[in-house]
Amino acid sequence: SWGLWTGSVWSEHSEGTNGIGTCLVEQRALTIHRDQHFFTRNTLLSCTTAPVYDHLGNLVAALDVSSCRADLTDGFVNLIAMAVNEAARRIEADSFRMAFPKARILLAPVADRSTGALVAVDADDLVVGATRAARLTLGITQDCLAKPLPAADLLGDAPAASEDLTEAERSAVQRALARSEGNVSAAAQNLGISRATLHRKLARFSIRRPH
Repeated sequence: SWGLWTGSVWSEHSEGTNGIGTCLVEQRALTIHRDQHFFTRNTLLSCTTAPVYDHLGNLVAALDVSSCRADLTDGFVNLIAMAVNEAARRIEADSFRMAFPKARILLAPVADRSTGALVAVDADDLVVGATRAARLTLGITQDCLAKPLPAADLLGDAPAASEDLTEAERSAVQRALARSEGNVSAAAQNLGISRATLHRKLARFSIRRPH
C-alpha cells in the first residue's frame, strides 16, 4: 500500500520528493519516476502530476495519475503526462466559465493554444477575468482587472462588433471612457465628438464614469 486513498498526505514535508507534493511546491507539471522519490517505500511508483489554478490564477489543486506497473515505458509515461496536462487545463477552463457565466470567453492570441489562456469579456468588451496562463502570457495583473480594460487594447484585434447598433455604440463609449480613465474630455476627443454630445450619450446609456 502506498497511501493512494482519500485523506493521504503527500506534501513534500511528509513524503519528500513526490509527484503531488513537489508539483504543489514548484507549481509546474512534472513526473517523479520510481527512484526519483525521496523515500524508498515510494520508489515502485511513477507519479505524473499537473497543477490546477482557479479563475483568479491561484493554485487550488494538483491532478495526479500514479502507477506501479513494472512494465511502464517512457513512451507511456509521456502519454500519461499529456493526458494529465490536458485534463488539468479542461478543469481550469470549466471552472473559469462557471466563474463568469454571463461573459464571453475568448482564447488569448498566444503561440501555444494548449496552455488554456482564456479571457472573459463583458457586454461592453471590457476584460473582467483571465486564466493564469493568460495573465502570464499577456502580463495581466489583478490591478489591471480592477479597472476597466478594453479587450481590444489587450488582444490586439477588436472583438466582433455587436449586431445591435445601440449596443455597439454603448460599448464604444464605455471603451473610450476606460481608455481615458474616466476623463470625459479625453474620451470625447478619442470618439471624435464634443463633450456635450458625450454627456448626452452617458445619460442615454446610463453609463457611470469609472473612478
